[in-house]
Order: sequence, then structure tokens, then C-alpha cells
Amino acid sequence: MGSKLKNSGLLGLGAMAGIAVSMQFSALAQKPVDPGMPLAELRQLADVYGLIKTDYVETVDDKKLLTEAISGMVASLDPHSAYLDKKAYRELREGTQGKFVGLGIEIAQSDEGYIKIVAPIEDSPAYRAGIKPGDLITRIDQFAIRGLDIDEAIKKMRGEPHTKVTLTILREHQPEPLAFVITREEIIQKSVKAKIVEPGYAWLRISQFQEPTLDDMAARIVALYKQDPNLKGLVLDLRNDPGGLLQGAIGVSAAFLPKDSEIVSTNGQLPDSKQSFYGRPEFYSLQGDHDTLAKLPAAVKSVPMVVLVNTGSASASEIVAGALQDYKRATIIGSQTFGKGSVQTIRPLVNDTAVKLTTARYYTPAGRSIQAKGIVPDFLVDENADGDGLNGLRTREADLEKHLSNDRDKEVARVRRDEAEDELRILAMERKRKPLEYGSADDFQLRQGLNHLKGLPLQLTSNTASATLAHRAGKAPHR
Repeated sequence: MGSKLKNSGLLGLGAMAGIAVSMQFSALAQKPVDPGMPLAELRQLADVYGLIKTDYVETVDDKKLLTEAISGMVASLDPHSAYLDKKAYRELREGTQGKFVGLGIEIAQSDEGYIKIVAPIEDSPAYRAGIKPGDLITRIDQFAIRGLDIDEAIKKMRGEPHTKVTLTILREHQPEPLAFVITREEIIQKSVKAKIVEPGYAWLRISQFQEPTLDDMAARIVALYKQDPNLKGLVLDLRNDPGGLLQGAIGVSAAFLPKDSEIVSTNGQLPDSKQSFYGRPEFYSLQGDHDTLAKLPAAVKSVPMVVLVNTGSASASEIVAGALQDYKRATIIGSQTFGKGSVQTIRPLVNDTAVKLTTARYYTPAGRSIQAKGIVPDFLVDENADGDGLNGLRTREADLEKHLSNDRDKEVARVRRDEAEDELRILAMERKRKPLEYGSADDFQLRQGLNHLKGLPLQLTSNTASATLAHRAGKAPHR
């Protein structure tokens, strides 16, 4: 599908927007030069470099040539390996810390080719300027952005603190475009939300796994139990959670599983990529000996649970869903996840640059490979009562060019027919539908999760391809 939808991202997350990675940071080990290096090919590279320097129509900067050569070499491996220049490396570190310099808006690409405002972050510069959900950005400063890739739009809206950017906005029922001059600031992003949605039932949402996520989640759970000490069910919402730090995924899983449970394992070429990770503080704590989970109420280990996932659930969120599913600790509801089951290790280089390199695959406690397959829910439930909406148009890992294969299971290709016609039909329906607010009374998948916790029937997907996938995965086609 030529115009498959990208996952929405938070403006300012840069490399973290869209599908984020479960990351490990590691110093670059000095290795001996392989005596079997392809000298002939290296000479060929040097020859091409020389030809460009002498014969190209214009003079080309040496640094640019070599940087692009490194970038192309790494990017050719798979969709998640990348060379990070100084700016990209800084943005990646900011994303994992839960803070960044930007405008504070959640965005997505619109079917008109513009950038759509999903929501401004509360008390952010965009929020204070009057940006509203549903607004369409048509220009960034004087640059017309129709058809521009969402990541490029993010780069144009980022900048240094206290600098200004002008957004030209189309707003429904406004006859003329609106211009907003917004000053960039450091944005503190909260990745955890929670509330009691019905007496006895709580909703806990994690939108991304960052450094503060585990502390924030623990505080939210404690607050929920203070509000209702006799919770009968908990819905953990990981929809559109693109991933983040591995430690966060381990800690979130450990909060609900028996002590010392294996959460995830990895396997790759290097000895240190062959590891198992357990629900112990040394595997999830980012603060030395401090155990964030020690203050959780004991009831959280046994409260009945549902986990909501969709195609936008990737990487670290798939680790959590896979672990809770393998131990039969929670029922997984939603649609098949993205399938981003590879480890990216950050290897710092000189001059504040780095290489983000795929070094291993992730496996659930039962030994299932997440890569290019994802987590298949126990019950397949569409995003809306009348279909899966935009979620059904999203790209998955297996759709990406050069994606790493699943080394343990055969990948099941998605069966699609009349794609262009289906896309137009879905987009027409979605224009009439108000934006979905997760955790609201209109959240269809949340209602199905609550029904399951209460022992009531679920409305499952009627999609033939999804039902076939569930059958192959050994899931019961209950209705």
C-alpha cells in the first residue's frame, strides 16, 4: 500500500517518534582488525571516493562524503540500524529521558497530506498558544509541508530552547488559515496515566517506556489502590506504545509477575547478546539499589488483568505483553502487534556521534521470537464496533524492506485485497468519526476488556484474515 499510515509521534522525540526501539547503551569495544577483511572492496570504495573528489560536477566536502558512506552502510542492514549524528544522538537520549525541546504536540499524518494535531500536551507552548486537536498544519515558518514525511516535519519544528517557529493552521469552521507563533521549550512528557473507570476496575496506560516510567507507574498503582483497595480488575493499556528502554519493560512486567520470573531473553552473535533478564531490581532499576516496585501493594500480583495492544504496540510493549501472556497472568486483547523484536545497542563514537546497531533478537519466556511476527492477542478485537479503523492500515515490521526475519516461526503474511478501495473506504469512515480518546467512555476496546474481566461476552473482529491468524496461533474463536 503506497500510503500506509505511520504511527503518530510526539513532536520533539525525533528518532523516538513512530516506532521506537528497546535500547541498551554500551561502550564501543575495541576489537582487533579481522585479517580476512575484503581489501579489494575497500580499495574499490577508495577509488569511488577519489572519482567523486576529482570528477563530480561540484566540489564535495570530505566529511559529508564519509558520513554519508557510514550512514548508508549501517542503514543497509535493517530498518532499525542507523548512524546517529550529533543532533540525532542528542534527540535519542532526550527521548529516553522523557523530556525534549519542542512545541509539545502529538501529531499524525492526515489523509489530505498535511500534519494533523492529535492533541497538545497540557501546559506546553502549543497548548498555551491555543493549538487544538484536529488542527491541520499546512506550513512551518514559510515552508509548505503538504506531502512531507512526518519525521521531516518533526525536524523542522524542533530547535533550540527559546527560539520561535510559526505554524500555519487550517481549523474546521474557520474560513481563513490561522498563524501561531510558538516559542520552543523543554517539554516534560508523562508516559503513564491511570484512573478508576468503573467501581472496582482500573485503567493504567503506558504510552512509552522512558527513564521515569517505572517510578511513575508505581506511584499511579499506589494511588489507584488508595482510591479503591478492593480492585477486581486492571486494564493495562499498551496501544500505540512504540517501546523505549528495556529496563522499563522488565520492571513493568515484574510488577505483575511472581518474584524472579524470567521476563525476556536475547540471542545474537556476541557473547553478551546471549542473555536472560529476570524480574529483579538489578535488571530493571536505573537508580542503583533502589527497588521502585517494593512499595507496590501485594494485591497487584494477583488482580485479574487484561492487556490492550494494537498494531502500534512495538518493542518494549511487546516484551511486556509476551511475558504476561506466556505466564497466563493477563489476557491479551486487541490486534496483532507491530513485531519489532530486535535489540538495538547504542555504540558511542567520537564527536558525540553513535551507531545504533541491531545486535540480537528478543524472545518471550516461552521462547517465542517477537521479530516480524509480534504478539497475537488471545482475543482479536477491532478498534471500533464497526471495524479496526486506521489501525488496519498501519505498517507492521514484516512490511518493512530489509526487515530481520523471525528465526523460529514462519512469518504469516497479511492477506489484503482491493487495498486502495479498502483504504479509501476506511478513510471516509474515519473522517466522520471523532478522534478516539483512550480511557474514555467511547473506548470500544477498553469496554471489551472490562467485559472480559466481568465474565461477559466480547465482540470480536469479523476480519477473515485476523480470524485465520488467531486460528493458526491456536486461539479460541470465541464470540
